Amino acid sequence: MSSDRSAQKRNAGRRAADYVQDGMIVGLGTGSTARFAIERIGERIEEEGISIQGIPTSVETEKLAEEAGIELVELDEADKIDLAIDGADEVDEEKRLIKGGGGALLREKIVAYNSKRYMIIVDPSKKVERLGEDFPLPVEVLPKWQKAIEDSVRKLGCEPKIRTYEGEAFLTDNGNNILDCDFNGIDNPEELSKRLSSIPGVLENGLFIDMTDVVIIGKKKGFEELD
Repeated sequence: MSSDRSAQKRNAGRRAADYVQDGMIVGLGTGSTARFAIERIGERIEEEGISIQGIPTSVETEKLAEEAGIELVELDEADKIDLAIDGADEVDEEKRLIKGGGGALLREKIVAYNSKRYMIIVDPSKKVERLGEDFPLPVEVLPKWQKAIEDSVRKLGCEPKIRTYEGEAFLTDNGNNILDCDFNGIDNPEELSKRLSSIPGVLENGLFIDMTDVVIIGKKKGFEELD
């Protein structure tokens, strides 16, 4: 990662951490930009003495949060999520997202859905005019009968490929597979999301529609907020 891009991610993440207030329950996203937010929240706990509880969206995030000194709680134990902070693989002008590049899209969407405020932090490269032109859409599916599910997804106009890691099928923290689906651009994200969700065996798709409240785009110096 270039130093400029790292600075952009860092500025976005640290700005998001400024929104965290004492007593909040905070959804903690997964990925390189979310890492900066988690680290800054940890600094604020130590420097300011704020007390928060975090709900991690992945095993990776859980470890980072523990290292940062953030008390963790399960979603079922929380009354609400005051604020969730997460990254995205793409975000368009209407704040619609593609997520799932890190393999945590199911948990991330559950946290997003249950949050009072959902904040996305990205570097400028993630801002796009049309979703799905440069980044394949992740779709989390059951490993059993995966080929039949893949054939059904293909009928929606994409070329799905099972995600692999070190020569083996990638498994999410939930023990599922991910299909990375190249649509060569998505004209109607809302309709596509509905059609994907109607396929038996599809557990979740990486289109996040009507969920985002704030987008923070990190710059080399400072940031831009879309609220």
